[in-house]
This record gives sequence, C-alpha cells and structure tokens, in this order.
Amino acid sequence: MPNDKYDFIIIGGGSAGSVLANRLSKDPKNKVLVIEAGRLDHGWDFRIHMPAALTYPLSNNFYNWGYESDPEPYMHNRRIYQPRGKVLGGSSCINGMIYIRGNALDYEKWAQDEGLEAWSYAHCLPYFKRMENRLIGGDSYRGEGGPLHLTTPKCDNPLFDAFFKSVQEAGYPLTEDVNGYQQEGFGKFDATIYKGRRWNAARAYVHPVMDRKNLTISLKSNVSKILFDGNKAIGVTFSKGGKMHTAHGGQIICCGGAINSPQVLQLSGIGNGEELTKLGIPVVADLKGVGENLQDHLEVYVQWAAKKPVSLYPSLKFYNQPKIGLEWLFNKTGVGASNHFEAGGFIRGNDEVAYPNLQYHFLPIAIRYDGSAPNEGHGFQLHVGPMNTDVRGHVKIKSDDPSEYPSILFNYLSTDQERKEWIEAIRCTRKLINQPAFDTLRGKEISPGDGVDTDQKILDFVAREGESAYHPSCTCKMGYDDMSVVDSQLKVHGVSNLSVVDASVMPHITNGNIYAPVIMIAEKAADILLGNTPEAPQEVPYYKHSPKVEKNQFTH
Repeated sequence: MPNDKYDFIIIGGGSAGSVLANRLSKDPKNKVLVIEAGRLDHGWDFRIHMPAALTYPLSNNFYNWGYESDPEPYMHNRRIYQPRGKVLGGSSCINGMIYIRGNALDYEKWAQDEGLEAWSYAHCLPYFKRMENRLIGGDSYRGEGGPLHLTTPKCDNPLFDAFFKSVQEAGYPLTEDVNGYQQEGFGKFDATIYKGRRWNAARAYVHPVMDRKNLTISLKSNVSKILFDGNKAIGVTFSKGGKMHTAHGGQIICCGGAINSPQVLQLSGIGNGEELTKLGIPVVADLKGVGENLQDHLEVYVQWAAKKPVSLYPSLKFYNQPKIGLEWLFNKTGVGASNHFEAGGFIRGNDEVAYPNLQYHFLPIAIRYDGSAPNEGHGFQLHVGPMNTDVRGHVKIKSDDPSEYPSILFNYLSTDQERKEWIEAIRCTRKLINQPAFDTLRGKEISPGDGVDTDQKILDFVAREGESAYHPSCTCKMGYDDMSVVDSQLKVHGVSNLSVVDASVMPHITNGNIYAPVIMIAEKAADILLGNTPEAPQEVPYYKHSPKVEKNQFTH
C-alpha cells in the first residue's frame, strides 16, 4: 500500500464514502482506495446490527468518536454530546435508522443559491430513487431495486393508533408517505432495516463489492493531511499500525463528515488563512468558509406517563432481555427488530413559514438515547425540534495535531427565530397529545411537566435538557459566495483534484434526518466524478401549503 498510486482516494468510509467505494470501483480500470479510521462492521456484532440495540453504539466510544461541543453559551454552558461513527459505514452504523429525504422545498432553496440550479428537487429526485429499494414498492416518487433497503413499519402498538387519531383531532393531516408527494403531516417513518437487521451504508454498498480487485479498504487508518503540489492535490498521508503511510491519487475525495472534513482540510492548509498561519500551518488556499456555517437540529423529549400497560417499558427489564435477544438472534423478529421510531411527522409551528419547520418522532416508551428512563413505569414521548434553523456554529482545529479533537460550537438557542420556534414547538407538542384520543392512555406529563408553562420556563427547559439530533452539516458549503468551500460539482475552490462529498457540502440543512440526503449527494457525486451524463431531472408535483383565504379578504 505505501506509495501506491490510485485513481481515487476516498478519505472516510462512512455513509458517503461507502457509496463512492461502490460506484467508483465499478469500472475495473479505476483503482480505488478507501481510508477509514474505524473498524469493520462485523456481522456478528449485535450492537451494530440489532435495531433496538442502538443505544449501545450511540453511547459507546468503541463505536463512535464521542465528540462534545465547546460549552454552549445559550445552553447553561453545557457541552453537547455529538457521536460520530467509528466503523466502516460511519454514522449509518450508529444512527436511529430513520429514513427522511427532507422536504422538496429544501432542494428548491438549494437551487435558489447562485450556481446551484442543478441541485433542485427535480434534479435530486432520480438519485433518491436510484439508491432506494422500498420493500413495499416504488412509484413516481420512490425507488425500488436500489442497494438501500427500506422497511415501512407496522406501527402495531395501541399508542400509535392513539397518536394517529390525536394528531387529526388537533387539526393536522395524515400523509401516506413523508418522502413522497406530501411531507407535511403525520405518518409512518421508513427505516434502513432489512429482514430485522440494521441496513447500514457498508452493508448496502461496500460488502457486496468487497472482492473487487481494484478496491482497497484500509481500516483503522487515520489521515493526517492531504498532500499538494502547489495547489494540486496529489495524495494523502495516514497512520496505520503505528506507521505512517503515503498514498498518491488522481482524485482525492474527502468524505469525513461535517466535523472531520473541515478538520482534514484545515490540517492540510485549506481554511481561514489567518487562523491557519497562527497554528503554523502553511496556507494552500485561503477559504474562510471551511468549518463555518455549522448547522444541526436541536431536540428535546416531551414525555408522558401511560395509564395502561401498553408501552415498551417491560422490554427494559433485565429478565425480559434474554428472550428478546434470542428471538432477534434466531428469527430477526420481535422487539429487537425495530428501531421503534416508527411514526412521526412534520408541521408548521406558525402561519408565517412556507413549509414545515418542526419535526416529530413518536416513541411508545419514555426513554433517553442513552437508554435511561426518567421514571419507573409505562410511558411514551415525542421528540421535537425546529428544522429550518438560522443558528450558525463552527468547527475549528486547535493545533496541527490530527489526533486532537477540533473545537465544535453549535450556538444553539442563539437567535430570536430559534427561541421563538422552540416556544411554539413545546406548545404544539402538548396540543398534539392533549386530545380525546389519548384520554384513556395519557397520564401525567413527566417532562417538562405542567409547571413549565411560560415562555421563559420553556426556553430554560430546552437549554437544560436539549440534545443534538446528531445532524451536523454545512461546514464545507456548496456555492459561490465568499463563505463557500466547494462548487456545484463538489470540487474545492482554489485547488484542483480535491472534492468533498458528505453532509458538510449542504448549503442549508434539510427538513429531517440527514442520512438520506447524504446518500443522495454521494450518488450524484459519483456521476460527477466519473464524468457520467447526469440523471435527467424528474418533474413531479409536490405538496405546497396554501394559506386559507379569509372570508373578508376580497371585500371592499
């Protein structure tokens, strides 16, 4: 491997890197190297592949990097946990397996930025369809036959029945498919689960092609920096097994994600020139936007006790877990075969926004991501958070040491818009559940509790209890303004032979969980990198909210 020459070097074998490993190595003439810092996603490791076991990889540094933000000034100086996958397949091995494309109008917003016309919904749709294998079948909006298997859940717990009735009583619609014609409303959430197992990006894209002779995957390998000849990227240095290695390539593609991609670029001399110089790093390209524009979704759990024993609470009992584990191990069925985030939805928290700005996940148990429950007994909860945040943060290296974690600051709750939307979010959440459909099931409000009833108390609750939804993005944004890092072809401004392909290139965060958009970006990037004719845009109608016309609007 040392000093070998490759056509493509992919830095990071996570979600995007897995897609590119497959697509770029399809032609046997292309020699492809994937450099991944994590380990193999072993098939025997139930902590990765058992959907209900997601709390293990989310809270265990064996599987993730366990980043934390700097003290957040508007969150009582709390450091907010930010897990990132440390395994082949990246964060698709530790995420909640919820498949949400985002709203069609997200991509229309992207396309409104100068030079990004080819990232409209019509241009992105064929790539979403190409990657999907929705097991209940495809249509004009959804794909089938792609590598990414998607299971639509049954939602057979009585709490889901009450939830779907309650949201309608609150005045909100049901939608057949949040990834289809209409995102707005409530419905079932497709999951990246196949035959009762997590179907991560590595299983979808890498494992089927592991035997390709032109594909090399170097695991437990940490990239130190990208090498340049002038402003031309020519290779990378990385450590493996206690030794330093060098690999040269015709095209270098950074797929480290919204934290590690800006970190690698900055270590390599691409970033804010003044800041890099202070760290003793020679400047290759002075791009002030590298690591800036950080966006994420903040969320909280709003939890209730349940009057009847219908929640998943018994599954937490140690004496029930062997049975659950054995059923999953031998049959891939039962409680262990679901991520349990089977339903949710999107609504507008006010009448001023053009499309939904709040996302909900409904869970038939009251529990935290780390697996701890707030009280003994049955319960249920809604996860809620604003989607179209105007909060901006940053990722910045602290030194020239690749092993030192960068400074990460999200700036949650720092804007008037975000605070306004959080007040609306909690009030809308209570409205959803305080309906007749839940009267026989709804017990006391556990969190935040009835006493949290003023705007200031709501904001304080969010500041004390809010958690990241783990959707960091936008730190190497696409575009052509002064803060852009890559162009519409995902090539880094000011240098050649270097691209970024991951969540960091998003110009604006999408409406919902970001795994699906990342896979779409990588599929589209594969065509760009290979010089293929891009998929033809597919124009389909999609839902747009029409404000109700007041009766006296046209009177004189």
